Amino acid sequence: MTETTTRAATAVERYLEFWNTADAAGRDRLACDTFSRDVEYVAPVTRAEGCDAVLAFATELLTHVAGHRFEARTAPDLHDDRLRLQWRAVAPDGSEFATGTDVLHVRPDGLVSSVTTFLDRAPDGFATHHH
Repeated sequence: MTETTTRAATAVERYLEFWNTADAAGRDRLACDTFSRDVEYVAPVTRAEGCDAVLAFATELLTHVAGHRFEARTAPDLHDDRLRLQWRAVAPDGSEFATGTDVLHVRPDGLVSSVTTFLDRAPDGFATHHH
């Protein structure tokens, strides 16, 4: 495994752990270990700039999908300092709630500095684009 591959694998592990942490204090700590202070997060449902804004969005989202978990659908694809993570959100009953693809930029220090999210299959009744 190369240094870049190891860094990307660690970033994905922390990223998924961040989205799967129900405890707000734990998520706060993970945010600092996952995202750069100036991270840019662009998704169909929001645009957040800065670690605090991403944390606020995650807190809001996770109140709406409490009990759901996010997991990789496939091994991430790596290209230089970018990676593509295909994920799925799984409801407490085990059903697939939504699927998506996130493209992350991982800095040399291992922090994620940008995320672009695409919803491959949005939840039923969910607006697919933020305006």
